[in-house]
Amino acid sequence: MPVTPPVPPAPAAVHVGNAGVDAPLDHGWILGHFKDSADPRHSEDVEIKWGVHPRGDRRARWVRGEERTALLVLISGRFRVELPDRTVLLDRQGDYVVWGRGTDHSWYAQEESVVLTVRWPSVPGYAVRDPAGR
Repeated sequence: MPVTPPVPPAPAAVHVGNAGVDAPLDHGWILGHFKDSADPRHSEDVEIKWGVHPRGDRRARWVRGEERTALLVLISGRFRVELPDRTVLLDRQGDYVVWGRGTDHSWYAQEESVVLTVRWPSVPGYAVRDPAGR
């Protein structure tokens, strides 16, 4: 009886890009549930954002009732994260802050800043709109 060779696995989908180029296409987000399901950047588990903020940029309003855990890492600049019981200043490359589910927050770019944000899980339909409804 002939032996059938194993079927090799399908090649893994690969996406090569540049965060500075790709991020503006989706409000800074480069990975998460909002990417097409055939895109290797689609994830139900985690969201990643490459945030480029001019000096003086601030969140339009506080995020209330956050459903995810978040990690924010400073790449460059000077960035302030405001939490209910404290303010965290990120001013050295690699400084970071993590907050858990249910933690309200806001932020302010004291200098032009680049920050990498990781949130989990990736929650479909979740968005905080600014006062103009964007």
